Amino acid sequence: MYLDSDKRRPSLTPQLALRVAMVGGVALMAFALIFFRLWYLQVLSGDKYEAEANENQVRKIKVRAPRGEIVDREGRVLVDNRVGLAIKVSPKGLPRDESRRRALYERLAKLLGVKPARLQQDVKSQLKAVPFSTATVKADAARPAVQYVLENQDDFPGVTVERVFLRSYPHRNVGAHLFGTVGEISENQLKDQRYRGVTLGDRVGKSGIEYQYDRFLRGRNGATRVQVDALGTLRRGLGVIEPQQGRQLRLSVDLDVQRAGQKALGGAKGAFVAMNVRNGEVLGLGSSPSFDPNLFSKVVRKRDLDRVYSKDNGEPILNRAIQGGYPTGSTFKLITATAALEGGLITPDTVQYDGGSLKVGNVVFKNAGNAVHGAVALRKALSVSSDVFFYRLGQEANGSGSGLLIQDWARRLGLGRRTGIDLPAEAPGLIPTPKYRNEGFSSFRRCVAREDPTPAQISLGKCGFLDRPWSVGDNVNLSVGQGDLQADPLQVAVAYAAIANGGKIVRPRLGQRIEDAGGRPLQELEAPTARKLKVRETYRQAILEGLRSAASEPGGTSTPVFEGFKIPVAGKTGTAEKGAGRADQSWYVALAPYPSPKYVVAVTFEAGGFGAETAAPAARTILAELFGVSGAGPVPRGTAPD
Repeated sequence: MYLDSDKRRPSLTPQLALRVAMVGGVALMAFALIFFRLWYLQVLSGDKYEAEANENQVRKIKVRAPRGEIVDREGRVLVDNRVGLAIKVSPKGLPRDESRRRALYERLAKLLGVKPARLQQDVKSQLKAVPFSTATVKADAARPAVQYVLENQDDFPGVTVERVFLRSYPHRNVGAHLFGTVGEISENQLKDQRYRGVTLGDRVGKSGIEYQYDRFLRGRNGATRVQVDALGTLRRGLGVIEPQQGRQLRLSVDLDVQRAGQKALGGAKGAFVAMNVRNGEVLGLGSSPSFDPNLFSKVVRKRDLDRVYSKDNGEPILNRAIQGGYPTGSTFKLITATAALEGGLITPDTVQYDGGSLKVGNVVFKNAGNAVHGAVALRKALSVSSDVFFYRLGQEANGSGSGLLIQDWARRLGLGRRTGIDLPAEAPGLIPTPKYRNEGFSSFRRCVAREDPTPAQISLGKCGFLDRPWSVGDNVNLSVGQGDLQADPLQVAVAYAAIANGGKIVRPRLGQRIEDAGGRPLQELEAPTARKLKVRETYRQAILEGLRSAASEPGGTSTPVFEGFKIPVAGKTGTAEKGAGRADQSWYVALAPYPSPKYVVAVTFEAGGFGAETAAPAARTILAELFGVSGAGPVPRGTAPD
């Protein structure tokens, strides 16, 4: 018996019908989404993706921009660019055959004096990083090598010669620390916001003015646009976007003053500063020994780095004008005098007897050269540089009633803190205090207990050199610029400028304005408002009169140096003893013209002996250039000790 077919078909239950409806709905929605997505891509976004596809065929090869020039206050070029000839390898012209390519690298390596394997690896790494560019094998090739390549082009397929811009420092070691150096940007610098828009391989300022004003000096790179096919093969050039040179920077520096200062240092370890006392404009700032910043304008060689960083070679890279932490000797007496007057320890006419020495506890402090000056007040004490007069002030200022009188005024006048000059890596220096020495001594004792060093290791400073707590003798030493004091010529110049200008703590400035390539002003670089320091006019005049006497009257420590000099000078010598058989630090600070000084000149030599022997004659040379007068005249050595 056969069953009817309709009766054999299973019935569609309500649950099954619901499931079929749900599956159908999902399928319909999926097809709808796909349809609308295709419609969106084809109709609404078609033009956008077509443009991106076309753009994907275009590659940009960077053309580096030349940096802006740096000029002095008169517009004379201090730093510029020169055109170099770079030997490069183009991937398009290289032989496809491996053996022929290897032979090419061998010929090129022999011509340039490098190893073939190293040259080949360098080319590969460059082309891997930027596949459509050219690889530089010699950034600044010698003309004979360039001519040989051009004359034998058949032997050097794919090798081209291109013009490149290289930083040039025409005055070589003159102003090297001031202008600074350039180099390829590092990965750490790329993370810094100040280098926004800079890419790996670009050259940026690394030190000095080049670093400080990099955002102005750095130009805008151009590009060569080329078209490639889907396989990455170069098809044709699409034009060049010309690079834009960086802005020109005008400095307050006077090239002639800078040259005179560098020459006055004579290659010995030392530094100088020449500054306008009224507005802080720096006309010259130099350090010695110096170096040639052109070494850093191309590929930096290890032997060059070793030479400029070597302490055995005098550490030429160190900018002693803003990083040299030195005891200042008697040039510090201006600070001690100001503190004692304002602190009520003396008046300008207070007389003290200088018998040649002062005993403090079990220590006897003596005048330089065992000199005896008799009854002296402030003006004469500055003129003849009476140590005993200032020893007593240091002893009195250490009392509980005076607190840290000398230290406080030293900081107010700009020592122990950065001046704020527009140069990087300025050191703050050090004004010693009881806290500084007592904490250092505690650390020393803990180190000795922990490390148990030998006496020889202790003498070499294994646990530091603060091997005793503060005593009144430390304040006595500070009063004449000795002991733990650390200052540099720029800080001392700022302190002297404040007394000369009526109490303004100027902020030294080098940058004057930003200009276009034609020298037209675009932006003035204004210095921040100077701090104002209250110093009573009678006190200020008494100090200046003492400094004038020191450079002009019989018995003055620098009178013989400035004999016959056409410009009236007020100044102070300084000789800082270093001990341990080391030569004394020589200092001189000059203010001119007296009685209304416009300039301050501070000079120091690390091993110059008496201030009147070395630093003062150097200051005279710089002053002569500043005022355009003859620097000739008697410059005796070993005349007046200080």
